Amino acid sequence: MSSPLKEQINPHHLPRHVAIIMDGNGRWAKKQGKIRTFGHQGGVTAVKDTVEAAAELGIEVLTMYAFSTENWSRPKLEIDALMHLLVETISKETPTLMKNQIRLDAIGDIDALPTKVARNLRKTIDATATNTRMTLVLALSYSSRWEITKAVKAIASEVKAGILEPEAITEDVVSKHLATAEWPDPELLIRTSGESRISNYLLWQIAYAELYFTPKLWPDFRKEDLYEALLDFQQRERRFGKTTEQVKSEHA
Repeated sequence: MSSPLKEQINPHHLPRHVAIIMDGNGRWAKKQGKIRTFGHQGGVTAVKDTVEAAAELGIEVLTMYAFSTENWSRPKLEIDALMHLLVETISKETPTLMKNQIRLDAIGDIDALPTKVARNLRKTIDATATNTRMTLVLALSYSSRWEITKAVKAIASEVKAGILEPEAITEDVVSKHLATAEWPDPELLIRTSGESRISNYLLWQIAYAELYFTPKLWPDFRKEDLYEALLDFQQRERRFGKTTEQVKSEHA
């Protein structure tokens, strides 16, 4: 069944990289009188639907905020359930990723994850490494401040070793030391659940991203919601510090 919203999307004006803050699992579960982990299970369906829609449209990179460094402070029962769900889902979905030529990757402090989670994750990353249709990046045990601090330490080590002169440190050098170095910066950031925060997510990379906030709780997010976000993106004027007149003359 065709989607009227999908048909309105200009395939030549898509963001190469879309980043998503998947928020609202807990509230979704609470609304149904269930425990928070029920919401995480519901969120898996939204992930599948969104990944499928993004791949069908031709999005190059889709980065999803799955677990932040701050999330480690949540109740142990919830963390354990979420980690079990991650292992189960990654293993179960590997054949689907292979079939659809989707490459899986991850950013964050992967070594901080439980051994079984990290092992399954790396196994799927290796298995899908040569897939070329789309890259799905999971941000796990990730925070932007952690990432930037790590990059600063790496740059400082290079300066100390005489590999890099302080004067040679540019924005490009910083970008190349970030976890996302091999991908273009996100042009569109979507956050669900009605919250209007960035929550320590890709702070350097989203300097010029378009921000889209939707009241939909993550487990209710579907292909049509992604289409709406992309249509909104395509209606915006991206100036990058220039005037409207300059942008129009460049595209004339």
